[in-house]
Amino acid sequence: MLMPEPDAGIIARRPEIIARLRDIVPGEGVITAPEELEAYDSDGLTAYHQLPLVVVLPETTAQISEILKYCHREGIKIVPRGAGTSLSGGALPLADGIMVGLGKFNKILEIDFENRCVVTQPGVTNLGITNAVEHAGFYYAPDPSSRIACSIGGNIAENSGGMHCLKYGLTTNNVLGVEMVLITGEVVRIGGKHLDAGGFDLLGLLTGSEGLLGVVTEVTVRILKKPETARAMLLGFPSIEDGGQCVANIIAGGIIPGGMEMMDKLAIEAMQQFVDSGYPLDVNSLLVVELDGPPAEVDYLIGRVEGIGRDTGATFVRVSNSEAERAQFWAGRMNAFPSIGRISPDYYCMDGTIPRHKLPLVLKRMAELSDHYGLRVANVFHAGDGNLHPLILYDANIAEELEKAEEFGAEILKLCVEVGGVLTGEHGVGVEKRDLMGVMFTEEDMKQQQRVKCAFDPDGLLNPGKVYPELHRCAELGRVHIHHGKTRFPDIPRF
Repeated sequence: MLMPEPDAGIIARRPEIIARLRDIVPGEGVITAPEELEAYDSDGLTAYHQLPLVVVLPETTAQISEILKYCHREGIKIVPRGAGTSLSGGALPLADGIMVGLGKFNKILEIDFENRCVVTQPGVTNLGITNAVEHAGFYYAPDPSSRIACSIGGNIAENSGGMHCLKYGLTTNNVLGVEMVLITGEVVRIGGKHLDAGGFDLLGLLTGSEGLLGVVTEVTVRILKKPETARAMLLGFPSIEDGGQCVANIIAGGIIPGGMEMMDKLAIEAMQQFVDSGYPLDVNSLLVVELDGPPAEVDYLIGRVEGIGRDTGATFVRVSNSEAERAQFWAGRMNAFPSIGRISPDYYCMDGTIPRHKLPLVLKRMAELSDHYGLRVANVFHAGDGNLHPLILYDANIAEELEKAEEFGAEILKLCVEVGGVLTGEHGVGVEKRDLMGVMFTEEDMKQQQRVKCAFDPDGLLNPGKVYPELHRCAELGRVHIHHGKTRFPDIPRF
């Protein structure tokens, strides 16, 4: 994995850059000491490290505007960072770039129950939004495993999903508006409290843009009323293929669970050892299926899912009969990553999405790849929408094991595309999948995507080195200019 060659001229100007940032963000808002910069040298993809040139921690939108204006004028690169939980290297720093940390943007600005929305700063945690509204019977639906730590701004950057995204959607389905600072320093608002906005779907464009188009400073999200009833069930199968087939059969039966997660034997054993979740140890795959809604509907659907499970070969069925038992069933899956950390010194978490009916085939092929590379793989994933999270276990202290894990992971992602899926479901491309973009997109496809990037950031200063294996100069892609300080978007035919 190669990053762009650092600009020696920018690095030589570090004292001048630090002085200017301290003018904009006085006090302790600029971090320069090497031992303090180490806290920012990686995100959740810890295989890669790089000290940033400098870290700045602004507290206001006006400060971010001044920082971006300065960087735009001086040609200095910027890497925005939320909580740093990204698993694709999206927040990996640059040696010649300023890291803009948004940790101080940590306040909920407004709770509007009448319009069922919350206006929040981007540094608020995902779970923090639910905690702020649950007293009134509301919650924020997207629930990634890292929701206790990941920030809502990072959720926007990666279009995060979670265990209940099958029924309630990913971040893009639950965001109503954003305030964002463009590279020129201009502050723009897109969307708002209304359910939909006229004109181009710029909000959809920004959600999942991985920090390449601007810095988000405020987010308006939709909140939902908690379901009247929610019950979970465990379905265990003698093979991982049977479990995959059950997922396909449930969806084919017209049932959309609130959540449907799957794990293989290695993951089951690790999770049950970590926390007693009631998981059986004599099965090779396990589904956690949650049904929610009115009690009569939930009872009916539980009966149908149990029937489908038994018809598909389930040898273990258990249904929750209390809220405590429902929480117990989810406890293992919620702690998947720390569970795996107890059985392997290192693991490489993948993220690819496939058509649901391809689950049995893909799981079988992954087992064959595991034998080929001599590395164990634990499977935990959002089964309902086909979003796979294979965890490749390795030991970084053993020469070449990381390289083998990366090769194994690349083969999994190529397999996802081969069967009609995509490279990422919710973790983003970042640096991890950047060099695989050509597996899914043609060169012309990527040029078209980069024309959008050029409309927002013609000099390529925002999070360079991420997403695209080669960043073309905007002049090579066609005319896109900044006119009188404002972005001039290309005509529709260019997209």
